[in-house]
Order: sequence, then C-alpha cells, then structure tokens
Amino acid sequence: MTTKPAPKPYILGIHAYVPGKSTASDGRALVKLSANENPLGTSPAALAALESARGEAASYPDPDAKALRAAIAQLHGLDPARIVCGTGSDELLNLAAQGFAGAGDEVLFSANSFAVYDIAARRCGADPVEAPDRDHTADVDALLAAVSERTKVVFLANPNNPTGTWIAPDEVVRLHAGLPADVLLVIDEAYGEYVDPAHQRVGFELAARHDNVLVTRTFSKIYGLAAERIGWATGAPGLIDVLNRIRGPFNVTTSGQKAALAALGDQDFVVASRTHNAAERARFVAAIEALGNHGLVAVPSEANFVLVEFNGELSAETALGAIAEAGYAVRHLPGQGLPNALRITIGKSADMDKVIACLRSLCGESA
Repeated sequence: MTTKPAPKPYILGIHAYVPGKSTASDGRALVKLSANENPLGTSPAALAALESARGEAASYPDPDAKALRAAIAQLHGLDPARIVCGTGSDELLNLAAQGFAGAGDEVLFSANSFAVYDIAARRCGADPVEAPDRDHTADVDALLAAVSERTKVVFLANPNNPTGTWIAPDEVVRLHAGLPADVLLVIDEAYGEYVDPAHQRVGFELAARHDNVLVTRTFSKIYGLAAERIGWATGAPGLIDVLNRIRGPFNVTTSGQKAALAALGDQDFVVASRTHNAAERARFVAAIEALGNHGLVAVPSEANFVLVEFNGELSAETALGAIAEAGYAVRHLPGQGLPNALRITIGKSADMDKVIACLRSLCGESA
C-alpha cells in the first residue's frame, strides 16, 4: 500500500529548466549576459502602458487578448483568428506537445536546441528524440531521417537557442515538405526579430498555407518584456482551437497585453535594438576570432547572443569564473551537451568591452 501520492514516472524524468544566473557564487550581483535579455531595456511606450494598467489590477484581463491579437495580425499581415497568446512562448510550446502528443508518441528536435522541448515532450508522456545537428545547426536531413510512425511533433528553433545558428528559408520549407501531413511542425522564432526582415516571413507563409505548421514568437527578447511573460502563436484554425482549449483562461495579464500592444506600436525601438545587436555582435565575434590561436571559436549567430567554444588551454569553466569576477554572468551549458562553451548575451557596448578585455587577459593578450 502506498503512503503518499505517486507522480507519473515520465514526470520524474524531467530535469527542471535552469534559468541564467544573475549572481556570483558568493552572492554578488552580476550584470546578466546569461538570459538573452534586451540590453536596451524596454520601449518607453511599453513602460508607460505598464504604468497605466495599475488601476485595473482588480479586474480579470481580456481572456482572448483581442486587441493584442489584432495588432499582431496588422503588423505581420496575419489573420487575428489564427493567433493565440500565451504566458510567454514557453506556454505555447508546452501546449503544442500536450495537444498533439502523448504516451507512446515521439517529439523530435535537433541536438543542442532549446531545453524546453525535452521538458514539453516528457510533460505529456511522450518520448523526446534528438536528431544529430551539424556544426551546431539543425540538420534537415538528420531530422527527416529520425521521423518515425510515432513522431507527432517536430520542434525547430530558428534561430536556435543556445547555439544562435539559423537555417535559411528554403531549408525550413524542405523540412516541412519532408514531414508527413499528420506531424506538427512547430517553428520557434523567439529570436526571429533579430534576423534580417527579408528572411522573417517563411514561418508565417507556411503556417498560412498548411494545417500542420505552428509558429511561435515572444515579447521577451527584442521587445524587452521578459518580466511580463507574453508570447503568441499563429497557425491553422484547427491548431489554434486546440491550444485555446487547453491554455489558461486568463493567461496573459492586463498589464502584459497593454505593454505588448504599445511595444508593437514602437517599431523604432525594435529597429534600434536589432541594429545595436548586429553591430555589437559583429564586434564581439571579431574579438573572439582574433583569439582563435588560443582555441576560442565564435559559433555563427543570428540571435542576440554568441556561443563561444573553448578548444585550447583556456577552459570554459575558467573563463566562466573570470568573467564572473569581472562582474558578469554568462551561461555555461554542460547539461545541454556543451561543456566546452559559454553562451554570452550581446549587451551594451561598455559591457562587451569588459568581457572582451577579460577574455584577452585570460589568453595572455593585452586588453
């Protein structure tokens, strides 16, 4: 006879998500370059909207986020009826697995991709399956080769977290074309706004034309609203209907809806954020490449971070500690199969200068 409630065995297989650190081992506060937050902060218009929502704290939010969905649709040329909002895109990724996979099914994703995919699969009792990547990039052929009759959901992060790599639109189309019609392709575009706008449409176009494509985005990254937890997805009516059936009934707060609505209206802030990121990322990558003779390698990135590999005498662990001593938190990812690498968020210019100087010093180069 059992003496306490027993969790489902597949739940015990989950390793809880570990967020990026913001303090040193001795408790000192560090500048966070570990969570891919926007170093420029938040649009002033969004901050003003947050303040204006204070007086509505006693009332439930719009359960359907109608105004926000309409604004998203107008900006991206989508149908608002084919949009659902969530508590960050994380909620929607989990709901996609829950709605279309279960015990005995498989959820497929590339190696070295977002940790939430494994969690989402296990939460609904499905088996997570990793396809080999190639040069830290999703390999379309490997993903398609891993599809079985048990595959129900395929997750593709594009750009990918934590590697920052990206596959071109024609490769996304090829991946979808190779999947059975009853397999859901979830294109996670959390960092989509950092990509050249000319290449941002492929997911939306596939989702508009097919019944088995869901695209997710978030306000946590380029829009600088991580604290408010606002995400959204677009797809065929049948997909949106399923997510609406199982999402939380009031899953996006009033303040979050208003802030996101205002943020959408300030595209100058988005452009400034993308421009800053591109310039600082290029400068940081050049600095890492200059240390290549010491074994440092910058993985090509289309996101707001760079994965730096340490293949020489300087280890990732040593660099992690030294960067913390300099006042910065970056992300070490041994649990995701990347023990010799650090994921470093692109921050303000002065912060990147200090991280670069720290790495140069560790390599015995003049700062």
